[in-house]
Amino acid sequence: MRLIPERFRHNNLFITMFLISVIIVITVSITITWTTIRMSEEFFFEKFSITNAKVMDQVKDSFENYNYSIVVASNHILQSGSIKKILTEEGTNVQKLNAFYSLSQQIKRIETGFDTYEPGILVTGSNGTIYATDRTYWPITDDELKTGNITRNTLKQPKRLMYQYDERPDKEDGQFIVTTKALMERTSGTVYGTMYFAIKENEFRKFYSSYTSPGNHVFLVSKSGVIMSSDQSNLIGKQSEELLQYAQEIEAESKEYIIEDFLGKEQILLMEYLPSFEMYMFNVIDKNVTFGNLIDKKQIVLISMGIVFVALIIVFLASRRMTNSLSRLVKQIENTSKHEFDEYVTVSGTYETRQIGHAFNSMLDELHEYVDQLVVSQKNQRNAELAALQQQINPHFLYNTLTSIKFMVQHGGKEETEETFNALISLLQNTIGNVSETITVKQEIDNLKNYVLINQKRYGDRIKVNYFITSDCMDLQIPKLILQPFMENSFFHGFIRKSEGYINVLVWQDGNTFICEVIDNGDGMEVSEDSTLPDTKRKKQQFSGIGVRNVHDRIQLLYGEEFGVTISSTLGEGTKVRITLPIQK
Repeated sequence: MRLIPERFRHNNLFITMFLISVIIVITVSITITWTTIRMSEEFFFEKFSITNAKVMDQVKDSFENYNYSIVVASNHILQSGSIKKILTEEGTNVQKLNAFYSLSQQIKRIETGFDTYEPGILVTGSNGTIYATDRTYWPITDDELKTGNITRNTLKQPKRLMYQYDERPDKEDGQFIVTTKALMERTSGTVYGTMYFAIKENEFRKFYSSYTSPGNHVFLVSKSGVIMSSDQSNLIGKQSEELLQYAQEIEAESKEYIIEDFLGKEQILLMEYLPSFEMYMFNVIDKNVTFGNLIDKKQIVLISMGIVFVALIIVFLASRRMTNSLSRLVKQIENTSKHEFDEYVTVSGTYETRQIGHAFNSMLDELHEYVDQLVVSQKNQRNAELAALQQQINPHFLYNTLTSIKFMVQHGGKEETEETFNALISLLQNTIGNVSETITVKQEIDNLKNYVLINQKRYGDRIKVNYFITSDCMDLQIPKLILQPFMENSFFHGFIRKSEGYINVLVWQDGNTFICEVIDNGDGMEVSEDSTLPDTKRKKQQFSGIGVRNVHDRIQLLYGEEFGVTISSTLGEGTKVRITLPIQK
């Protein structure tokens, strides 16, 4: 059982190459197959959309012809002075009967201009006169006509010829497309009546019904999203935000067609805007019904699978032949460590494999010498890094301290200068020497107090410093100068915006860990969420960077990565520096 995984392990290159080749071949095959099918469909879609656009133009012409008849009839009514007189003037019953008869004769003459169309015409006047060519055709009551949305919408825009949808639920085939326009004097703008041209939706549908078929539908949608007419009669009168959105998409991107899901199927949608009707005319075509049998996808897939199978056989044989010699070489190299690198590999196989064998045998001759040199080099590198860090801390500390002393000498009195010099002498006596040397916590705190005294002599006591040291920590050993850089940064960078504040130094033991904290209530700064050291390259640099980073690196070099410096800070509230060390007595 162990031979199977062992064999696979030594033939890993072959397996990897073969799997990569399989993935590439299959991916390319699928891509080409998909692209071929996609391009074929797009070609058919383009040709079909051009043909269907011509059909839609014919349907559009039918609608325009109907609209033209409505426009002509409405103009005749508007221009007829006798009709205006009948709809506005009052009179006796006999006069009204004569006027009604005269109105009917004129409407009948106007009605002859509709040719094959059979709309019901209804006019109302400001004097209460209502005339309809056939009240049973569009059975709307007088009260509903006066107060309904159709009349209300018409009077809001009296100059427009409007197409509106109306439904009579109590009547079979009670869906109507109603064309309305207000009767208005051109000079004064006074509205003296309204005219209505109603046509049944199933009659209106005849304009395009000959062009529809299973899987090929037409929808007329108003700008508000209402389906005014369609061969899908169950959707007439319903709101369709989906079609309205598709119309906006086609208009915005000037597309010939789009392919989207509609009515639970993938559909090809073509759209024409009918400005006279203020409607969108959609031609919705079921993609599967129309194009499902044009492309034999099954045959294309079978051909692609055959090509993939042949390609994989070729790839398998070629990969196996190229990797056999390399697999043998890998097995020999793997066993070399078991013989303490004293056994040479056999040089055979392809040119590349032989070159690797020669190089490996040459490497064995020098390996032990390289290992010894590497061990020595790593030890020297570690010592050099520690020495470089130590040398960076002392000059940084002395520079800032001497600057403070210089300022005190220039501005302080004799006694203050003497006190400051004494503090400096004591400070230098305790710090000059081997920086890697450790001192007690008490000595470090004394050094810190001397440093604080020098700075307070220079800047005054606007920054108070408090020390909270537990008694059991005084004799613990810590590296020199690990607190001074943080005290320095709090003094010089932590109180730029604030005029005064405090700095607290806390030292205590927590189990096997020794903790020091320097806390101020100064300006604060931005620190990442993981409380790492601040970015020393940023524009507003709250910490000096070099001393802070070196303290952290120095602690980790001496004690390990689990110890070091962490910083937390809040803008406007202050900064807390925590130093964790192992307990050393």
